[in-house]
Amino acid sequence: MSTDIDTTTTTQQHRQPAQVSLDDPRLTSFDVLREGARRDDIEIVHYEPPFPVPGTRTERRISRFVAGLFLLAGLTATAFLVVYIWWPWEYELGTGISKFYTPLLGVSLGLTLLAIGVGILTWGKKLLPHEVAIQDRHDGPSSPDDRKITGGTLTYMVDELGVKRRPLLGVSLLAGLAPVAAVAAAPLVGGLIRDPHTDNQMATTGWEPVETVGGGTELVRLTREDGSPIRPADVSVGGQMTVFPGIPGGHTNRYADSPTLLIHLRLDDARTARENNEAVGKPDYMWGNYIAYSKICTHAGCPASLYEQQTNRLLCPCHQSQFLITDNAKPVFGPASRRLPQLPISVDDEGFFVATSDYTEIVGPDFWERP
Repeated sequence: MSTDIDTTTTTQQHRQPAQVSLDDPRLTSFDVLREGARRDDIEIVHYEPPFPVPGTRTERRISRFVAGLFLLAGLTATAFLVVYIWWPWEYELGTGISKFYTPLLGVSLGLTLLAIGVGILTWGKKLLPHEVAIQDRHDGPSSPDDRKITGGTLTYMVDELGVKRRPLLGVSLLAGLAPVAAVAAAPLVGGLIRDPHTDNQMATTGWEPVETVGGGTELVRLTREDGSPIRPADVSVGGQMTVFPGIPGGHTNRYADSPTLLIHLRLDDARTARENNEAVGKPDYMWGNYIAYSKICTHAGCPASLYEQQTNRLLCPCHQSQFLITDNAKPVFGPASRRLPQLPISVDDEGFFVATSDYTEIVGPDFWERP
């Protein structure tokens, strides 16, 4: 039994071909690749040469098709950049050209990714060889010969891509993907170049003072959902009330960023809130023991309206963020990272609550101010 095993082993060793010298200048990239496969015990189960045959009319037709897809990707990516940078994007009520901003971004970016995907798939299926190989995994560091084989393998792969033989593909790939790289960088760089809060377009709500016929301004009253104005006596001590801007449609979705929580603080709590307001430069935001905060959570825009009178915390039911209303609505629990904006309030000559100005901070979630 022992003699049979030794004989078999010796026979297998004699059948194993001698290693090829990798320093032989006559070796091609494929020879190096094949030698590396043999040394790594790789069994090539299936190898199918590239189709069509290099240099034929069919190959040139497929190359032009792939190049056209890459160039199309470049054009649609350029269209994305043009829309992103120059197309009017500010929201406007009714119909207008700004309504096409988001759809155009989606269509141009979708066509870009589709063209790149189809181009790469066509290149891989029609112009590259197909090979199926099986290799046993080896442990330990790579030898110098293994590193040389790896380099030769990479060189062979580059040759098989056919970029040198098909320069149109290389040029189209470069011309098509360069704008795609710009598309990836545009939202990041654009946010650093242009402040989205320019002209305060993201901070204007229904509480902005209304311009009168004579050129002056009129302060907006705090009203109930039915439009009736609110007096201080309407909110009991420790109570709260959701209020809306007293303008046409102030309680509708047209001014969905305007719902505000009016809170009547207890005496000691009001004193603490006033001191904290003065510490951050808001000495005149409260009126008496009354304070008003935006009802829109700064985390995800949910209605933060669950008021705990004993703890002076305002809770958002969606993700359990909590805000301390006696300390400028500072977030004290949950995922919210920014305070609720405070609405400066007062009482007019008729004894009704008014907003002395619009919110001076962004209402709701705002990426620009995230830490």
